[in-house]
Amino acid sequence: MTIRHLKIFLALCQNNFNTTKAADALHMTQPAVSLAIRELEDYYGVRLFDRVGRRLVVTEAGNRFWEYASHIISLFGDMEQGMRNWDSLGLLRVGASITIGSQFLPSYVKAFYARFPGAQVRATIAPSDQIERAVLNNELDFALIEGVPTAEALVGREYMEDYLTVICPPELGFSQGQLISIEEFRKQSFLLREKGSGTREIFDSVTEHAGFSVTPLWEAMSTTALVNAVINGIGTSVLPYRMVEKPLKMGLVVSVRVKGLKFRRSYYIVHHREKYLSSSAKAFMELCYSYEMDYPMPEYNVLY
Repeated sequence: MTIRHLKIFLALCQNNFNTTKAADALHMTQPAVSLAIRELEDYYGVRLFDRVGRRLVVTEAGNRFWEYASHIISLFGDMEQGMRNWDSLGLLRVGASITIGSQFLPSYVKAFYARFPGAQVRATIAPSDQIERAVLNNELDFALIEGVPTAEALVGREYMEDYLTVICPPELGFSQGQLISIEEFRKQSFLLREKGSGTREIFDSVTEHAGFSVTPLWEAMSTTALVNAVINGIGTSVLPYRMVEKPLKMGLVVSVRVKGLKFRRSYYIVHHREKYLSSSAKAFMELCYSYEMDYPMPEYNVLY
């Protein structure tokens, strides 16, 4: 059994158990793919696939082998990257959800570069669900997301608390900090982040727990777009407080509280349970854990 056998097995799984497609993806012949699978089954003495007509159906043993093979190939890829790029071991592949990536990540990276001048951070900023998938696929070393990771294979550690605040246009007549009822809250025209974002997940979770759901007037990946829409009187939004602190201070929007609803959340650092973390990755993660104690929190600048 070799790394080649594992790669062929994974290619077959990734191509819907179609040997012809797997062979094309690997630039091999179909008989060579079939032979490699038979060699694996003979080596371990188990059936990895059932043959149903002309189709392959993965067995329970095959599913377990899939997990092992994915982990081994992931580690092998890490080793290959690390050993072939020994002089650039400082390269980190860091992911962040949009809120964290737009507000906090630049400051984290600046502080990290100050401590480790030879390091390099390659960042990916996307909605939380996309970032989780990238960590699972070993496309990222670790990530910073809003909320608890959903996949069992991911380990998450809370590193910062935050809360969402309800912001409204001043012309609605609400006063700053006013407590309103859930019934009044539900009457608003909502401008919300897109499905899959950490901010939207918190909003949907809180409203669902309170027994109602919301169909937003607007959905956007851009917090700036939502803040500007509120400023222009289009509707009400629920966004991270740190992202709307400046327009609140300027009086461009007002924040209200909703009786019985608390939009609190935590930010998490996540990585794959089986991921090997380099010393530079651990150093970056520790910087994030202690950032609020060691550095002033960044002030988010919204462009209007």
